Amino acid sequence: MCLCVLMCFVYGCVCVYGCVCVWKNCCIRGVLSMAMISGFFMMIYLGPIMLIVVVMTIQIKCFQEIIDIGYRVYHSYELPWFRTLSWYFLVCVNYFFYGETLAEYFGALVQREEPLQFLVRYHRFISFAVYLAGEAQCNDIVVTQSHLVIQNLFEGMIWFLVPVSIVICNDIMAYLFGFFFGRTPLIKLSPKKTWEGFIGGFFGTLVFGFILAYLLAQFQYFVCPVEYNSETNRFTAECEPSDIFVMHEYTLPFTVQSILRWKTVTIYPYQIHSVALSTFGSLIGPFGGFFASGFKRAFKIKDFADTIPGHGGIMDRFDCQYLMATFTHVYIASFIRGPNPSKVLQQLLVLQPEQQLSIFNAMRDRLRDRGILPPAATEAM
Repeated sequence: MCLCVLMCFVYGCVCVYGCVCVWKNCCIRGVLSMAMISGFFMMIYLGPIMLIVVVMTIQIKCFQEIIDIGYRVYHSYELPWFRTLSWYFLVCVNYFFYGETLAEYFGALVQREEPLQFLVRYHRFISFAVYLAGEAQCNDIVVTQSHLVIQNLFEGMIWFLVPVSIVICNDIMAYLFGFFFGRTPLIKLSPKKTWEGFIGGFFGTLVFGFILAYLLAQFQYFVCPVEYNSETNRFTAECEPSDIFVMHEYTLPFTVQSILRWKTVTIYPYQIHSVALSTFGSLIGPFGGFFASGFKRAFKIKDFADTIPGHGGIMDRFDCQYLMATFTHVYIASFIRGPNPSKVLQQLLVLQPEQQLSIFNAMRDRLRDRGILPPAATEAM
């Protein structure tokens, strides 16, 4: 009977005697869940380019679902070109954000192509001109946040995989604890959410994030920043791992020592960062889902769309992911990312030769003043 309950829980069903699962869409939902998980692992295997394509595809589909809802609401007001302008501004915002990314991460490629140099040099002016051509406004939060997902990916696949997995784990853990122990309602916007599931999901996610960080931190493929190699015309993830991906020994607090009988523990510093990400993903991240629930109730709809049978639309699956991606980006910028010499060099290569020479002379004089470079040899009289 316990096996029956476990099997039916995995497939999102209700179990009755004899392992018969009811609710018509349960098996469909279970099969599609396994298919999505398998597809996600396949995307990881295929590398960062495929993950970027997936993120872009998800962004476009989420945007479509939101626009369709807006169209149904505003159709009665007979607003002209509603859909056309919405898609136009999607293109505008994508051009702005991903043009910035092109200049930042593909400096070597930009340096080789004259048309790209022109587009990079006048990128913001072109973006502004294109935006003004529409003479309207559009809410492109989805585009902005999906751009942050790709920014996180370029910092290293581990900054993409761990936050995504944390949200998925928290959703599963909260459902598990709520299913077996849930008694106290958490929030009216989501009647099925319980405090027991919320608290159990928090601790389960902390453990999961800590273990997953340990497993992934051992591989360069996951921890190294994704960079474009101009010689091979490919993305590479090879580097000397930074300090946060090197084992360190930490002394435990006295109270913990008395309980565990350990004085020190050797872990990756990234595992500590994963605890911070897990804490946000399990305490604050679910409110992205609560907001989406309130949004759907305001429009009197059950799901954003029916793209995935049994699950709803793409936006229904990624409401919490976007909030988590934004936090991860802010966390990296605040606590992780330092000056990147390769990015500075890429920006210098885009400058005019006289500007590059001016910077070179200024750096040479400064290094000599600090004693790092030997003084210039005195010319013979």
